[in-house]
Amino acid sequence: QVQLVESGGGLVQAGGSLRLTCAASGRTFSPYAMGWFRQAPGKEREFVAAFIQTATTYADSVKGRFTISRDNAKNTMYLQMYNVKPEDTAVYYCAVRSTYYVPKYDYWGQGTQVTVSS
Repeated sequence: QVQLVESGGGLVQAGGSLRLTCAASGRTFSPYAMGWFRQAPGKEREFVAAFIQTATTYADSVKGRFTISRDNAKNTMYLQMYNVKPEDTAVYYCAVRSTYYVPKYDYWGQGTQVTVSS
């Protein structure tokens, strides 16, 4: 089992910055992929950014504004958000795809709320 705990959400003004943290614990941790997703009120959950092994990938809506990083020694992943916009308001989730052979993200955190005021 893998446990994921997000933190760092809150209220921020448009144009501001925020850093989210995802702390992972549990069994030996070396996932195939680890990423961030978000879900705004009334909308479906959407992909934000992820590590696929060592490569990074971003949604077009956040490219150039958000940066994903990780500290393998701490089993921690970060999402640095710059120049946030009201449309970035959502619950942000950390997720892990444990192996290549599992074609989905199979572990999820509880989420952290990000609210961007205009």
